[in-house]
Order: sequence, then structure tokens, then C-alpha cells
Amino acid sequence: MGVTFAAVAFLPGLAFGSFLNVVAARVPLRRSLVHPGSACMSCGTALAWYDNVPLLSFALLRGRCRHCSAAIPWRYPLVEAVTALLVTASVLRFGLTADAAVAAFFCAVLVAISATDIEHRIIPNRIVLPAAAIVLVANTMLHPSVKWAVAGAGAALFLLVAALAYPGGMGMGDVKLALLLGVALGPTVPVAMMVGMISALVPSVVLYARHGSAARKMRIPFGPFLAFGGVVALFAGTAILHAYLSLL
Repeated sequence: MGVTFAAVAFLPGLAFGSFLNVVAARVPLRRSLVHPGSACMSCGTALAWYDNVPLLSFALLRGRCRHCSAAIPWRYPLVEAVTALLVTASVLRFGLTADAAVAAFFCAVLVAISATDIEHRIIPNRIVLPAAAIVLVANTMLHPSVKWAVAGAGAALFLLVAALAYPGGMGMGDVKLALLLGVALGPTVPVAMMVGMISALVPSVVLYARHGSAARKMRIPFGPFLAFGGVVALFAGTAILHAYLSLL
């Protein structure tokens, strides 16, 4: 039955992903999420409903606008697909419960934040701070404890110290994202931080190998790597933490 519910959640997840594309495109520009409707970013032509179906329209149009043939960014289907998969995974992992709803919301916010950080190099306060407040309240109501607030404050403080020590390598948006990770994950937030930092080393090493010392001036967005760590910790954080502690 859990697999059935998870499969059914895939379609709403696609629709949610389509909305996240609007959020990622408009929030950094401080534009309304409602008006105007979806339109081609190149020619400005309003999109008909059949050109705005998640994944399917992109495939049928072969990744190009019906009117001007401009390429549609791959971000759109990727955000839709990743969101749908994470929503499905949340239902599969937590069942049809309030915890699954919080997990799906958390994952969706991470997708939106990653998309905006990659494209605009910012993590908007208008996304991360309300999301952190919502998740903190939800987790505290579902599982009454101060651990959510403590984990959020601790994770944010950790990255704040890092940002103050090395301001060129980390921004305050990453600090606020750490706050969201903490209130969502509680005691497993160290797993998210560790995975995020280790995964961020991969492109850093590649850049250094290709460009040498010049790579120090090339900035890569850290938000998507923290988001990846958050997803890993959400679904496997407890197991990873126990495995690590058993080695001590």
C-alpha cells in the first residue's frame, strides 16, 4: 500500500515542481508568482496549457518554444523530475503521514533554493526564512522538543563562524540554509553538513586541477551541495550517524 501511495504522489510532485520553476525564476527578481501567467522567456508569448504540462510538454516540443524555437532551459524538466522523485520518496519513506508532508515540503524548498543559487547565485530570504519557520513549527508540534530549534541554531552558528572567517567562500544565504537544515533534521544535521562539504570538494578539486591557483577566484554555489546533504540526511541520516558513532 505504501508503494501505491508513493506512486500516486509522483504526479502531484510534478505539478509542485512546475510551480517551483516559477518560484525559482520570479522570486529572485521580486516578481509576482501569480501574474502574469507562464510565458516564453525569449519571445514573451503566453504558454497554452498543453505547452505547460510538466515533463511531457518539454519532450513533445523537443526542448524548444513552439512560437520562436528558442531553447527551453533544462532546469525546467530537471526541477520537475527531481521534485516529483523527492515527494515520492518522502511518501515511500514516511508513509501517508504528516511527517511525509513536512519532508516533501522540506525537499521542495531545497530544490527551489538550489535552482535559484545555481542560476542567480543567491538564496532568497523570501524562500528560506519562511520555510525554516514553517518546518520548525511543524516539527515541534509533531514531535515536541527543543532539539529542532537547538539544531537549527547550532548549524547556523557553525556556518556563520565559517562565513566570518572566510567571507569569500561562503555567504549569509548559506548560513540561513543551515538554519533550515537544522530545524528540519534535528540531531542528524551534522550528517547534512558533512555530506554537503565533502560533495562540494569534488568540483573544487576539478577546478583546481584545470585552472591551478586561478581556481581560487572561481566561486561555485554552495547551496546545492548543502541541499544534497540535507536530502541524504533526511532519508539516511540516522543510519549514517549510527554507523559513524559505532566506529568511535
